[in-house]
Amino acid sequence: MRPFPRPRPDRVSLRWKIAALAAATACLVAAAVGALVHVWTARDIRGRAEAQALNSLYSAMEVHRRTGTLTNGADLDPAGLPASLHRLTDTSRHTAYDGRVDGNLGPSVWAAVRTDGPGGRVLAVQVNTGPELHDLQRLDVTMTVASLAALVAATPVAVYGAGLLARRLRRVSETAGRISAGDLDARTGPTKGRDEVADIAATVDLMADSLSRRLRTERQFTADVAHELRTPVGGLLAAVDLLPPGETEDLLRARVRDLRGLVEDLLEISRLDAGAERPVRAHVPLGAVVAEAVARTGLDARVTVTGPGAAARAVETAQTVETDPRRLERIVGNLVTNAHRHGAAPVEVTVEGRTVVVRDHGPGFPRDILLGGPRRFHTGAAERGSGHGLGLTIALGQARLLDAELRLDNAPDGGAVATLRLP
Repeated sequence: MRPFPRPRPDRVSLRWKIAALAAATACLVAAAVGALVHVWTARDIRGRAEAQALNSLYSAMEVHRRTGTLTNGADLDPAGLPASLHRLTDTSRHTAYDGRVDGNLGPSVWAAVRTDGPGGRVLAVQVNTGPELHDLQRLDVTMTVASLAALVAATPVAVYGAGLLARRLRRVSETAGRISAGDLDARTGPTKGRDEVADIAATVDLMADSLSRRLRTERQFTADVAHELRTPVGGLLAAVDLLPPGETEDLLRARVRDLRGLVEDLLEISRLDAGAERPVRAHVPLGAVVAEAVARTGLDARVTVTGPGAAARAVETAQTVETDPRRLERIVGNLVTNAHRHGAAPVEVTVEGRTVVVRDHGPGFPRDILLGGPRRFHTGAAERGSGHGLGLTIALGQARLLDAELRLDNAPDGGAVATLRLP
């Protein structure tokens, strides 16, 4: 059976995604605020410069009209006057922005008025905005540095906060994985916070409780049925022994033997479900145990021991493992029987190190068994033959009892492959 899938090593953790999103949001906010402050300040600088230029022009006009002199930096038809102010046709005051930079004189605002009607000269005042714009540049730099400093300070806080959320979600995910792997007692328990994560954790625990109750009911029913059938089946077997020899007696004996085997399988599954089974471990030669298990089935299967020096060793002197030999024989026997019943010859059993591989050349395992593991009284696709579907279920339960891994796959060139890895 495939183990519960673990997170991919190349995945991007939710913790870092949230931290990156928070950092990106902070950058966007800082950029938006900086742009608004820059635009507002630039407009304010220009507005104040225009007001200053108009006030200076007004004062210069009064002085020039009374005395004919120029004050407040005013000049008549100055050389740098913007073209729009040269073309004035009325006597109203006008302003214009000049973005040219000339030496120490930066961008400036001009205010001008035609003094003597359409043909008169233009009186103009220039207000330099260079210092204010320089201060604006310093403000931009200060805001950028402050934004970067705030981002550097806020990022660890975002990472920490996202880590708390990610750990809570990881806890729920691990609990769901343990439940999927068969640990029906796994629970997330209460989590901090009253949010969606707490709701998910509570829902997972409720699902596990409901699943556990249903499985306990099913297991109890299986155990009760097996125990109730054991006595009448034993009586049937004894009654068959009283029949006279013949074809009818052989047929009935075979059917009663099958029924007794089914009852014994049900009893074994009920004991595995109840956790009443305990392995009796011993150091045994793996190759010899596997060969003996295959021989007990009475089915044709080729046993091969591979590994360093395997060609010069007998099966009996192969890799020694510490396990329960009776349960190991049960697993191998069920796998070989399943390969013959649902697959096709030749059936090959390979022993390499602590790994036992049983392969047939039939249609392979159905997709639902590969995805969800074997199920009781379910044999998969119709082309895999008949049966009650308990063989693989018992093999999987015994493998778990031995802390071994039983993996079901299909070979690329066809056929079912069952791989048993002992601890």
